[in-house]
Amino acid sequence: MTASETPSPDQPPASTGPLAGLRVVELGQLLAGPFCGQMLGDLGADVVKIEDPATGDPLRQWGRQLPEGQSLWWSVVGRNKRSVTLNLREAEGQDLARKLIAGADILIENFRPGTMERWGLGYADLAALNPGLIMVRVSGFGQDGPYAQRAGYGAIGEAMGGLRYVVGDPSTPPSRVGISIGDTLAALFATIGALAAVREREVSGRGQMVDSAIYEAVLGVMESLVPEWQISGYQRERTGAILPNVAPSNVYPTADGSWLLIAANQDTVFGRLAAAIGQPDLATDPRYATHGARGERQAELDALIGAYTSTQDAAVLEAALEAHGVPAGKIFRPVDMLTDPQYLARESITEVQHPVLGPVAQQNVFPRLSRTTGTVRWPGPPLGEHTAAVLAEVGVDDDALAALRERGLA
Repeated sequence: MTASETPSPDQPPASTGPLAGLRVVELGQLLAGPFCGQMLGDLGADVVKIEDPATGDPLRQWGRQLPEGQSLWWSVVGRNKRSVTLNLREAEGQDLARKLIAGADILIENFRPGTMERWGLGYADLAALNPGLIMVRVSGFGQDGPYAQRAGYGAIGEAMGGLRYVVGDPSTPPSRVGISIGDTLAALFATIGALAAVREREVSGRGQMVDSAIYEAVLGVMESLVPEWQISGYQRERTGAILPNVAPSNVYPTADGSWLLIAANQDTVFGRLAAAIGQPDLATDPRYATHGARGERQAELDALIGAYTSTQDAAVLEAALEAHGVPAGKIFRPVDMLTDPQYLARESITEVQHPVLGPVAQQNVFPRLSRTTGTVRWPGPPLGEHTAAVLAEVGVDDDALAALRERGLA
């Protein structure tokens, strides 16, 4: 694992990432907007996060809280950002935000549509100050349409986009994935849109608005769900750990109480699996010899394979399958990630120096670039740590800042 240094409020570490030199102002909170800011910051952008001086981003209190009052989730989502406090509900706070946005390349917000316009921070107003501004807007249902003003929670977007219906076991109600996947998908699409708009600005010289809706981001990864219904009337259902008619591809029990995922549905790979479990004749048995035949007897085949795997320890079984060229792997938890040789070799987990907690392990920056890859330069900062340094860039001296703070504006 690599480790970063703790920055000072006035001189955070310089970026060497591919987006170094881009200024991003982030006004969002919780996850959909801030995860977009995290992605851009990971790749080297200077991300200035504006937060309410009284409460900050609510994500500072989400996730696993430690006795020291620190949120480990915030240490990830807030990383590589400079925290500035401004009260955007007051005219003076809005004026200072405009000054910061006037020099920005990208603005991120994920408030309910119309909020920015009520604050005088709509795209038309800001583009008049900064024609090259790219305004990234993440919301539940998009900036227009009859649902635009509804509360846009990620869970609702996951349901509307089709994901919730197909996740889980068929014997249970629709399940959630286990992470805030709707928010992060919307943020990833927003990041792609922002980078595309930056590229287009090189041609036109003009900024534009990027509209990323949570339900559409979920819909965007739903494969052929819609045409399957529209053309053939086929509705995908919840199938638990399998894909219907794709066999064998499942999680199988082992003798030491673990599970191993085996994906051997291709004909040639199934032949190698049959040899690995000491039953090579299965590969030519008409009941299992073809993809279609295996799909028809999916449960039967899974039971047959599970009867063998349950007699083997996971590590021994995984090594045997690897030797036979069969894709297989254990179900990873953090304890596995921190010691796995692939994780270690690629430094998939990095350590960032936290001023209170010391070294904190967290996921590294992805994807990797061969010359200018991103880095984790510091963890999520304390609320308002960079207010003085950033506002000084737009002419707010110490006396003016003290006056703003006295009135609860910064």
